[in-house]
Amino acid sequence: MKLVVKPGQRLQGTIGLNSTNCLPGDKSISHRAALLAAMAQGDSIIDHFLVSGVTLPLLDALRMLGLDWKLDGTTLFVNGRGMENWREPKTPIYCGNSATTLRLLAGALAASGISAQLDGTTGLRRRPMDRIVEPLQQMGVRVEASTENTAPLQFTARSFREQLRPIHYTLPVASAQVKSCLLLAAMAAEGTTTLIEPAPSRDHTERMLKSMGVEIQFPMSDPLQETAERQNSASEYMVRITPPDPLVLNPLHLTIPGDLSSAAFLIVAGIITPGSEITIKEVGLNPGRTGLLEALRQMGARIEISKMTERGGEPVGDITVRSSSLKAMQVYGPLVVRMIDEFPVFAIAAAFADGATLVCDAQELRTKESDRISALCQELNSIGVQATEMPDGFSIQGGKLPRGGLVNPHGDHRLVMSLAIAGLAAQQEVEVADAEIMDESFPGFIAILQQLGGDLRVN
Repeated sequence: MKLVVKPGQRLQGTIGLNSTNCLPGDKSISHRAALLAAMAQGDSIIDHFLVSGVTLPLLDALRMLGLDWKLDGTTLFVNGRGMENWREPKTPIYCGNSATTLRLLAGALAASGISAQLDGTTGLRRRPMDRIVEPLQQMGVRVEASTENTAPLQFTARSFREQLRPIHYTLPVASAQVKSCLLLAAMAAEGTTTLIEPAPSRDHTERMLKSMGVEIQFPMSDPLQETAERQNSASEYMVRITPPDPLVLNPLHLTIPGDLSSAAFLIVAGIITPGSEITIKEVGLNPGRTGLLEALRQMGARIEISKMTERGGEPVGDITVRSSSLKAMQVYGPLVVRMIDEFPVFAIAAAFADGATLVCDAQELRTKESDRISALCQELNSIGVQATEMPDGFSIQGGKLPRGGLVNPHGDHRLVMSLAIAGLAAQQEVEVADAEIMDESFPGFIAILQQLGGDLRVN
């Protein structure tokens, strides 16, 4: 499928959770909610669940583990049986291309003690797994990775009553997936586990475990803390978890907020497209996820946040953006962790900013669905944007409109949508090949942009 985006139309309108074309539920929270509901005792109800290519493998995995669930539209019902009653799968669990699915399932399987194998696509088999395997082994989990320290992961059974060892562990890099894996495994430990990150990553797992009655201690910060204060703060982050005895989690009843990572495409679209004003309602504003908003504000973007509230332990609010003149900036340090998924669309904003934008400390981008540093620079250069690749980031010379042309998303859903956004304000249309991969995380992407006034069509 080829997606063709024509420039020249301003974007106007409001996107809410209850409209026909709405922002999808948060991907990270959807993953955690489904898995933690399966670990709980009793019936959980999860509204506005993200039904997409990255969450369906997790639901399939739960069924293989003997869990009952059903979907009614975007409402997910899960009948939790507690980890002691999980069933050993008869075949390897296929995690698709989702590292979140594999790493979070690894933590839950470690806690359950059952025998299982986790595997996925060729792309997922390139993602590093030693980051979870080594600390899990320190806890006493019987798990092995391939000789390349990648998937498949093989778990060997142990008795559920054989508790794991609590650990005091410092993560080499800040990673919400690694941290979450170890927190889930720590649910079966004999005592308190302490994890330390070099910088704070998103804390969805911590917040959800706390709401389910788990004794967990972690710093909770203001999602609207000033940009400069956040960017210059390099303090490490510590979380301590003590599993309940007996190991019983309360079921979940929550509505998942809109996904900020999906909203990011609409936010940048509204900023770079002349004459635009967009409001996106009920977006999750977890402090570990708002780095893009802070970076764009520092560049001069007109972004307003209103109607702040809390839902299921998560901060939620409305975001209004207006077309803005941007200036270049440097992104480095702790801010990188808090916008790690948004760098593809941030690069598009940088292309429209006055001056040279520099991104450092972002080598993690090389191990995403694609090598996002290499792929981004290659495709931006192909449409007339001067982008230079560096080992741990990139630089983009902005101030000149992209000329347009045909681009290749390298099998990466975020590259599809980011490159499409560039087409809204380019000199000529942008054609994105193999665009169907966008349904991995944002099935309604085209319909929402068309609703806002964008000129997009599928060939």
